[in-house]
Parts: sequence; structure tokens; C-alpha cells
Amino acid sequence: MATRESMDTLLQQCEDAIRYAQEQFDAGRTQEHYNDEDYSSALQSLEAAYNDITQMAHSANSQQREQLHRMRLQLQQLQNQMIILPH
Repeated sequence: MATRESMDTLLQQCEDAIRYAQEQFDAGRTQEHYNDEDYSSALQSLEAAYNDITQMAHSANSQQREQLHRMRLQLQQLQNQMIILPH
């Protein structure tokens, strides 16, 4: 079973990745392709967070898996929006 501390740490890292990616997504919509490096970095941080969630889910209980699933959906949604954006 995943510890509460490890879950909290992972969820905080995911929220940070989402916040950073959202900032880059908003900037990308207004500035088009002027911040390619930061935009790519934000996509990579979303992917890393997604992979971390997948690993954590293996040792999580059912309630923790549900939390991780909801966070995974948020990450995927933002990742998809960033990929679709003509950049």
C-alpha cells in the first residue's frame, strides 16, 4: 500500500505540473510558437507525472487508485489540449 505521505507528494507534484503546463498552454495560445522550449518542457512534465501515477497505482489501495485515476484524467486532458493546439 502506498503511504499517505508518498500519495500527497505525488499529487502535489502532479498539481505543480498541471499548473506549469496550464501557464504554458495559455501563453502558447496567445504567443503562438515563441516559447517552444517551455511548451515542450511542460508536456514532458505532464508525461512524467502521468508515468509516476501509473507506477504509484500498482501499490495503492482502492481509494488511492481512485484519486490517482482522477488526477490521471486531468493530466491527460491538458496534455491532449496542448498537443491539439496548433503550435
